[in-house]
Amino acid sequence: MEGSRAGIAPRRCDRNEDFGQTFALLERLPVDLESVRSEVERVIVSEADLQKRLQEIARTIESDYRDKDLLLIGVLKGAVMAMADLARYLNRHVEMDWMAVSSYGSGTKSSGVVRILKDLDKDITGRNVLIVEDIVDTGLTLDWMRTNLESRGAQSVEIFTVLRKPESAMVKVDVKYVGFDIPKDFVIGYGLDFNEKYRNLPFIGVLAKHMYE
Repeated sequence: MEGSRAGIAPRRCDRNEDFGQTFALLERLPVDLESVRSEVERVIVSEADLQKRLQEIARTIESDYRDKDLLLIGVLKGAVMAMADLARYLNRHVEMDWMAVSSYGSGTKSSGVVRILKDLDKDITGRNVLIVEDIVDTGLTLDWMRTNLESRGAQSVEIFTVLRKPESAMVKVDVKYVGFDIPKDFVIGYGLDFNEKYRNLPFIGVLAKHMYE
Protein backbone atom coordinates (compact mmCIF):
# COMPACT_ATOMS: atom_id res chain seq x y z
CA MET A 1 0.00 0.00 0.00
CA GLU A 2 1.49 3.35 -1.03
CA GLY A 3 2.71 5.46 1.84
CA SER A 4 3.01 2.53 4.27
CA ARG A 5 6.08 0.43 5.10
CA ALA A 6 4.42 -1.85 7.66
CA GLY A 7 5.13 -5.54 7.64
CA ILE A 8 1.39 -6.16 7.47
CA ALA A 9 -0.83 -4.40 4.97
CA PRO A 10 -3.54 -1.96 6.12
CA ARG A 11 -7.06 -3.34 6.29
CA ARG A 12 -9.73 -1.74 4.12
CA CYS A 13 -12.95 -1.04 6.02
CA ASP A 14 -16.08 0.21 4.30
CA ARG A 15 -18.65 -2.31 5.46
CA ASN A 16 -21.68 -1.89 7.69
CA GLU A 17 -21.59 -3.67 11.05
CA ASP A 18 -24.70 -5.25 12.57
CA PHE A 19 -26.13 -2.36 14.63
CA GLY A 20 -28.12 -4.67 16.85
CA GLN A 21 -25.05 -6.68 17.80
CA THR A 22 -22.87 -3.59 18.22
CA PHE A 23 -25.26 -1.61 20.40
CA ALA A 24 -26.03 -4.64 22.53
CA LEU A 25 -22.47 -4.29 23.83
CA LEU A 26 -22.89 -0.64 24.87
CA GLU A 27 -24.95 -0.99 28.04
CA ARG A 28 -21.85 -0.41 30.13
CA LEU A 29 -21.20 2.99 28.55
CA PRO A 30 -22.36 6.28 30.09
CA VAL A 31 -24.22 7.35 26.96
CA ASP A 32 -27.84 7.56 25.87
CA LEU A 33 -28.06 4.53 23.59
CA GLU A 34 -31.05 5.76 21.61
CA SER A 35 -29.32 9.09 21.05
CA VAL A 36 -26.17 7.37 19.83
CA ARG A 37 -28.18 5.07 17.57
CA SER A 38 -29.72 8.08 15.80
CA GLU A 39 -26.42 9.97 15.57
CA VAL A 40 -24.23 7.15 14.21
CA GLU A 41 -25.00 6.32 10.59
CA ARG A 42 -23.12 3.02 10.61
CA VAL A 43 -20.25 1.18 12.29
CA ILE A 44 -17.24 0.53 10.06
CA VAL A 45 -14.74 -1.01 12.53
CA SER A 46 -15.96 -3.09 15.46
CA GLU A 47 -14.37 -3.16 18.90
CA ALA A 48 -13.19 -6.74 18.31
CA ASP A 49 -11.55 -5.86 14.99
CA LEU A 50 -9.82 -2.83 16.52
CA GLN A 51 -8.29 -4.85 19.35
CA LYS A 52 -7.24 -7.71 17.08
CA ARG A 53 -5.55 -5.29 14.70
CA LEU A 54 -3.68 -3.50 17.50
CA GLN A 55 -2.34 -6.82 18.74
CA GLU A 56 -1.11 -7.68 15.24
CA ILE A 57 0.65 -4.35 14.90
CA ALA A 58 2.16 -4.64 18.39
CA ARG A 59 3.86 -7.89 17.35
CA THR A 60 5.34 -6.17 14.28
CA ILE A 61 6.56 -3.22 16.37
CA GLU A 62 8.24 -5.59 18.83
CA SER A 63 10.14 -7.20 15.96
CA ASP A 64 11.08 -3.89 14.33
CA TYR A 65 12.36 -2.37 17.58
CA ARG A 66 14.08 -5.41 19.04
CA ASP A 67 17.18 -4.29 20.98
CA LYS A 68 16.23 -0.63 20.46
CA ASP A 69 14.78 1.94 22.83
CA LEU A 70 11.23 3.04 22.01
CA LEU A 71 9.45 6.26 22.92
CA LEU A 72 5.74 6.40 22.12
CA ILE A 73 4.45 9.93 21.52
CA GLY A 74 0.67 10.10 21.65
CA VAL A 75 -1.20 12.88 19.88
CA LEU A 76 -3.84 14.30 22.21
CA LYS A 77 -6.71 13.91 22.52
CA GLY A 78 -7.72 11.43 19.87
CA ALA A 79 -4.91 8.90 20.37
CA VAL A 80 -5.55 8.31 24.08
CA MET A 81 -7.41 5.03 23.56
CA ALA A 82 -4.96 3.68 20.98
CA MET A 83 -1.93 4.73 23.03
CA ALA A 84 -3.18 2.90 26.12
CA ASP A 85 -4.17 -0.26 24.25
CA LEU A 86 -1.06 -0.42 22.06
CA ALA A 87 1.24 0.04 25.06
CA ARG A 88 -0.49 -2.79 26.91
CA TYR A 89 -0.12 -5.12 23.93
CA LEU A 90 3.63 -4.47 23.62
CA ASN A 91 5.61 -7.16 25.46
CA ARG A 92 8.54 -4.86 26.19
CA HIS A 93 9.44 -1.71 28.08
CA VAL A 94 8.33 1.53 26.47
CA GLU A 95 8.33 5.16 27.48
CA MET A 96 5.50 7.57 26.75
CA ASP A 97 5.11 11.27 26.13
CA TRP A 98 2.34 13.41 24.70
CA MET A 99 1.84 16.28 22.30
CA ALA A 100 -1.31 18.20 21.56
CA VAL A 101 -1.45 19.79 18.13
CA SER A 102 -4.44 21.17 16.34
CA SER A 103 -5.46 21.79 12.76
CA TYR A 104 -9.19 21.37 13.35
CA GLY A 105 -11.74 23.92 14.45
CA SER A 106 -15.12 22.98 15.88
CA GLY A 107 -16.31 21.42 12.63
CA THR A 108 -15.42 18.46 10.45
CA LYS A 109 -12.64 19.76 8.18
CA SER A 110 -8.96 20.37 8.81
CA SER A 111 -7.83 23.99 8.67
CA GLY A 112 -4.31 23.02 7.58
CA VAL A 113 -2.75 25.44 10.12
CA VAL A 114 -0.93 23.49 12.86
CA ARG A 115 -0.64 24.84 16.40
CA ILE A 116 1.18 23.21 19.34
CA LEU A 117 -1.19 23.18 22.31
CA LYS A 118 1.02 20.97 24.51
CA ASP A 119 4.66 20.21 23.84
CA LEU A 120 6.76 17.21 24.86
CA ASP A 121 8.15 16.85 28.37
CA LYS A 122 11.13 14.75 27.24
CA ASP A 123 14.27 15.52 25.26
CA ILE A 124 14.08 13.22 22.23
CA THR A 125 17.68 13.65 21.04
CA GLY A 126 18.93 10.27 19.86
CA ARG A 127 15.62 8.52 20.60
CA ASN A 128 13.59 6.13 18.46
CA VAL A 129 10.21 7.84 18.34
CA LEU A 130 6.92 6.28 17.31
CA ILE A 131 4.09 8.77 16.87
CA VAL A 132 0.75 7.26 17.90
CA GLU A 133 -2.14 8.89 16.06
CA ASP A 134 -5.86 8.22 15.80
CA ILE A 135 -6.34 9.16 12.16
CA VAL A 136 -4.43 10.45 9.13
CA ASP A 137 -6.78 12.62 7.10
CA THR A 138 -5.19 15.26 4.89
CA GLY A 139 -1.73 14.33 6.20
CA LEU A 140 -0.85 17.98 6.85
CA THR A 141 -0.63 17.66 10.63
CA LEU A 142 1.42 14.45 10.61
CA ASP A 143 3.78 15.75 7.94
CA TRP A 144 4.41 18.86 10.02
CA MET A 145 4.77 16.88 13.25
CA ARG A 146 7.28 14.40 11.85
CA THR A 147 9.42 17.23 10.45
CA ASN A 148 9.24 19.02 13.79
CA LEU A 149 10.34 15.97 15.79
CA GLU A 150 13.13 15.11 13.36
CA SER A 151 14.45 18.66 13.78
CA ARG A 152 14.82 17.98 17.52
CA GLY A 153 17.48 15.34 16.90
CA ALA A 154 15.50 12.11 17.15
CA GLN A 155 17.35 9.08 15.79
CA SER A 156 14.23 7.89 14.02
CA VAL A 157 10.61 9.06 13.75
CA GLU A 158 7.94 6.65 12.56
CA ILE A 159 4.13 6.82 12.63
CA PHE A 160 1.41 4.46 13.75
CA THR A 161 -2.19 5.40 13.03
CA VAL A 162 -5.38 3.53 13.78
CA LEU A 163 -7.13 4.94 10.70
CA ARG A 164 -6.12 6.48 7.41
CA LYS A 165 -8.22 8.15 4.70
CA PRO A 166 -6.24 7.69 1.45
CA GLU A 167 -8.80 9.64 -0.57
CA SER A 168 -8.41 12.71 1.67
CA ALA A 169 -4.61 12.98 1.47
CA MET A 170 -3.24 16.38 0.47
CA VAL A 171 0.40 15.43 1.11
CA LYS A 172 2.12 12.04 1.03
CA VAL A 173 2.98 10.90 4.54
CA ASP A 174 5.08 7.77 5.04
CA VAL A 175 3.08 5.92 7.70
CA LYS A 176 4.83 2.73 8.80
CA TYR A 177 1.96 1.14 10.75
CA VAL A 178 -1.64 1.55 9.57
CA GLY A 179 -4.60 -0.11 11.24
CA PHE A 180 -7.38 0.45 8.70
CA ASP A 181 -7.87 2.39 5.50
CA ILE A 182 -11.35 3.92 5.52
CA PRO A 183 -13.54 6.07 3.22
CA LYS A 184 -13.76 9.88 3.46
CA ASP A 185 -16.70 9.82 5.91
CA PHE A 186 -16.51 11.78 9.15
CA VAL A 187 -15.83 9.13 11.79
CA ILE A 188 -16.16 9.07 15.56
CA GLY A 189 -15.42 6.69 18.42
CA TYR A 190 -12.29 5.12 19.96
CA GLY A 191 -10.88 8.55 20.79
CA LEU A 192 -12.30 10.38 17.77
CA ASP A 193 -14.82 13.08 18.55
CA PHE A 194 -17.26 15.56 17.15
CA ASN A 195 -17.37 18.64 19.39
CA GLU A 196 -15.86 16.50 22.22
CA LYS A 197 -18.58 13.82 22.07
CA TYR A 198 -18.29 10.10 21.19
CA ARG A 199 -14.64 9.58 22.22
CA ASN A 200 -15.64 6.77 24.62
CA LEU A 201 -17.42 4.64 22.02
CA PRO A 202 -15.40 1.39 21.64
CA PHE A 203 -15.93 1.14 17.86
CA ILE A 204 -15.38 3.39 14.83
CA GLY A 205 -18.63 4.78 13.48
CA VAL A 206 -19.68 7.22 10.79
CA LEU A 207 -21.35 10.35 12.17
CA ALA A 208 -24.80 10.91 10.72
CA LYS A 209 -24.78 13.87 8.34
CA HIS A 210 -27.72 15.55 10.04
CA MET A 211 -25.40 16.15 13.02
CA TYR A 212 -23.20 18.62 11.14
CA GLU A 213 -24.93 19.69 7.92
